[in-house]
Amino acid sequence: MNDHETEGADERARRAAEPPTPSRRDLLAGGLGAAGAGALGAGAANADGSGAAAAPEDLYLPEDAWRDRMRAPDDGKRFGWVVDTRRCFGCHGCEVACKAENDVPLGQYIRQTIYHDHTRASGAVARIMVPMACQHCEDAPCIKACPCGSMHKGPGGTVQVDYDTCSGHGACKEVCPYGAIYIDPVANQAVKCHNCTHRVEQDMEPACVETCPSGALYFGDLDDPESSVSKIKARLEAEGALETLRPEKATRPRMHFAADADHPVASWEPKVPREGESYANDAYSVYSWGEEGFDGSNDSEQEDE
Repeated sequence: MNDHETEGADERARRAAEPPTPSRRDLLAGGLGAAGAGALGAGAANADGSGAAAAPEDLYLPEDAWRDRMRAPDDGKRFGWVVDTRRCFGCHGCEVACKAENDVPLGQYIRQTIYHDHTRASGAVARIMVPMACQHCEDAPCIKACPCGSMHKGPGGTVQVDYDTCSGHGACKEVCPYGAIYIDPVANQAVKCHNCTHRVEQDMEPACVETCPSGALYFGDLDDPESSVSKIKARLEAEGALETLRPEKATRPRMHFAADADHPVASWEPKVPREGESYANDAYSVYSWGEEGFDGSNDSEQEDE
């Protein structure tokens, strides 16, 4: 055996002796400590012992660990959103404003515009554009799973991150049903929409709302009947044209979407990221147009090819 073969055998032996690299699920379980380890252990595998990934709810801490953080300050406000998908034309102004206002790095997003090619009843194909961000849920899963206590309700019930305590643990991202959180690769901390609290405190609109040229974004106090967001919400509800995203998750989101026959929520919902995911650059890839998530049929075109 020559020197090269000897070195290769030694390297293989060394690797075989090393303990296996822990998975992300293992790291999450280790970081939760005593409070959450029991829940993770109970749900780490299916009943058949297959070892399948645990459900997001298995990352929740006991209620006494998050109950106070789920309670919003008693400031008399309840901030929420209405997104009129019928008006958005996909200019990305909200994304650019958000990145500039919050110093969001390239490749990461606090908000993103979802694109979807939808076949209307007439047979025509139209593109739906949906500005998407944190839903600021009444029953926020990210708060329930945060082991360091940084996820909490701020002014008006805004779901916020306390950067004095956030450790970048990542459980919040794992349980968010809307893919609205990313872990900053430099600071190693969770990042999400915070309703531009620093602007709202100065009686300013969030940067995305102020920038939107089509008037597709409404933000404000849902408990103030004179606020613009309350007025548009009341009108759309009366028309039966208002929906929330993934109501089966029972998070009671504070973001509402205008919908009609040409802009149904069910058509574009599959393109919204889910638990463990974040907004990504490939959402804008031209290679995905008319393919995954497209609710029409290209069968005849494919047969012709």
